[in-house]
Amino acid sequence: MNPSTLIGIVASVMLLASVLLLSAESAASFVNLPGLAIVLTGTLAATFISYPLKEVVRVVRLVGIVFRRENCYAHDDIQELVSMARLWFKGNVRAVEAALTQARNPFLRTGIQLVIDNTREEEILDLLRWRIARMKARERAEAQIFRTMALYAPAFGMIGTLVGLVNMLEVMDSAEVGIIGERMAVALLTTFYGIVLANLVFKPIAVKLERRTEERLIAMNMVLEGVSLMSRRRLPSFIEETLKSFMANHHDEIREALPGDEVPDKAGGWRFRLRRRVTPGVADA
Repeated sequence: MNPSTLIGIVASVMLLASVLLLSAESAASFVNLPGLAIVLTGTLAATFISYPLKEVVRVVRLVGIVFRRENCYAHDDIQELVSMARLWFKGNVRAVEAALTQARNPFLRTGIQLVIDNTREEEILDLLRWRIARMKARERAEAQIFRTMALYAPAFGMIGTLVGLVNMLEVMDSAEVGIIGERMAVALLTTFYGIVLANLVFKPIAVKLERRTEERLIAMNMVLEGVSLMSRRRLPSFIEETLKSFMANHHDEIREALPGDEVPDKAGGWRFRLRRRVTPGVADA
């Protein structure tokens, strides 16, 4: 499991447990199934109205990514790309084609295959940038669904509060105080459920997916830069140093590209910004 996710889950459980145990005589006071049903059902219903069914179903499957430990294969991509660049620099096309069959990164395979097919560099970069832009748009749209759910949950919590208050007013003249308390519980707990689900479930999942997308963008632009240099038949040692510079600044670039920041429409904007940062490092080498 992802360590940060595990820490977050444990901290959330401890926070809620301490609130429930210390602020009420019984933790059961915070359990209200009708109120929870209003929030969950309303949020899901509004989400299905807002997005196509296939998109919602696909996004539900992505929840596992939040809990899974993500492996970074950027170092392996660098080694594979530099190895094939050496073969290409020597003119050993057959060896490059054989190495391509062992490459695990489909984006890398596509770029190098276009290089050995003698495709023009501009056409290669246009295709790879289009694939980067498509991936970015798709994954950000998936994260946006969870952000939308984070907006809906508190709203339906307020709806549940209004329903509970109306029901409570209907029994105000009742002699049974327990009925009034039950209706009041629905009124208050639905807002509580909506806020908790929005800020401890839906929004953190959206942020995690957005951060994953930023990491993938960095890795894909690194491959794009390597393919571009390989197409220009630059020295393999220069390609290796350039790609290592990408990795050296990897985390800093991700911090600069926080979710919600404006990102240029063209995926190439990432590439140009990264190249300006790494050029001094290459010159020093």
